[in-house]
Amino acid sequence: MRLALYQPDIAQNAGTILRLGACLGVAIDIIEPCGFPFGEASLKRAGLDYLDRADFVRHESWGTFLATNPQRLVLLTTRADRAYTDFAFEPSDTLLLGRESAGVPADVAARASARLKIPLKPGMRSLNVAVAAAMVLGEALRQTNQFPPVESARS
Repeated sequence: MRLALYQPDIAQNAGTILRLGACLGVAIDIIEPCGFPFGEASLKRAGLDYLDRADFVRHESWGTFLATNPQRLVLLTTRADRAYTDFAFEPSDTLLLGRESAGVPADVAARASARLKIPLKPGMRSLNVAVAAAMVLGEALRQTNQFPPVESARS
């Protein structure tokens, strides 16, 4: 299971998603260009001290990402008709998240094997991209039994 961020606009969201990946053992693909200078300073506030533990790859473009990512792409988008809760995830899926400001262009959406959305109350547009990533990744990891093992509590 992987998460892929298509041209992220907001450093804090990217940092939060990198932290999510580090904590859950999920690799992240960052598809550039980013809407911020990609570096520790821009990501540190949300990523805290987890950034050095995140497994991530930066791709200079959509084309270079596609050349190295043979997994099934599952796009999270407000423009989907299918809820993520009605989807059967596979262990090697890559969950693709679009730009906060614009999602993904039509040619990127066309490459996805599936397009999923999070059901929202009428009149609501969308959730924060990091919140959406956490919700859908949680369901995908649950379905595929890929959560890290629970450690015993120490007294």
